[in-house]
Amino acid sequence: MKIVIENTIEQYEKLFSIETERENYFRYSMMKPFEKMWNMIHVPLEAKQPNGYDVIMATKMLGYLDVSDTTIGKKALDTFKEIQALQIVHDTLNHLVHFIQQNNLYINADQLTFGLYIADPQKLKLQKGYCGFGGIPGFIQVTMYPYSYNIPRLPALIAHEFHHNVRFSYFDWDHGNVTVGDYLIIEGLAESFAKELYGEELLGPWVTSDKEDLQYSIEVMKDVLNVKGFAEVSSYMFGDMYAIEQGYEPVGLSPFSGYAVGYEAVQSFMKMNHVGIKEATLLSTEEIINHCPLFSK
Repeated sequence: MKIVIENTIEQYEKLFSIETERENYFRYSMMKPFEKMWNMIHVPLEAKQPNGYDVIMATKMLGYLDVSDTTIGKKALDTFKEIQALQIVHDTLNHLVHFIQQNNLYINADQLTFGLYIADPQKLKLQKGYCGFGGIPGFIQVTMYPYSYNIPRLPALIAHEFHHNVRFSYFDWDHGNVTVGDYLIIEGLAESFAKELYGEELLGPWVTSDKEDLQYSIEVMKDVLNVKGFAEVSSYMFGDMYAIEQGYEPVGLSPFSGYAVGYEAVQSFMKMNHVGIKEATLLSTEEIINHCPLFSK
């Protein structure tokens, strides 16, 4: 499989050097290689109506830095250069591809296109300034405002998003019919894959919560595993702060509770059944949940 890493360092240098037409440069130079990905989630590069929903609006909502924010952007860009971020990306992706080849797994795409983008540190405050999207095989985007906490965790985040590419090469993502159980297992597997490759100490803040809060979240999730509908499921996965922000019904959970519960569920399943991440990746939601001690206590 061919790996294409967009040279976003050069792209951002160009972006911050121009005063006008920044949005069009972002659309048609920086996001163009991902046009197929954006189309699949119904985001046009440019809206038909002024100020309509398009890739500029979508990326702002997802926590990408506004293209007009030169000061914060240049600071992040300097850090990306200092840490040789694109070299980290290159080494990580090659390591991950080697791992799945060794384990007879695959991504259903001839080419994997990767982009590293600057995050808005305020919008991604709860995520410690970094997150990603890897839900469509062949494409991964990571957004990051680099600092001491998240820089060492970049490979683990890439591994998490890479695993989504693998998982969705075997199982379809049905946006309208996804259940809480499905989403828990998808995220739990991705973070378990990251742990396998890079160690538990480099996992993200979305799976680390205190034991009391985690136990409460598990009790809540037990009874809603079959709940469907993206708004309802999102409330359980992302917690009340996100639900209120998006206009969904809050369900009494902390931020990213679903991620933490999903990780615990997959880890407990793997330990009890002596199953490795390769085997677990190929199992259905039902197979994992029905043989997971977390929900049967």
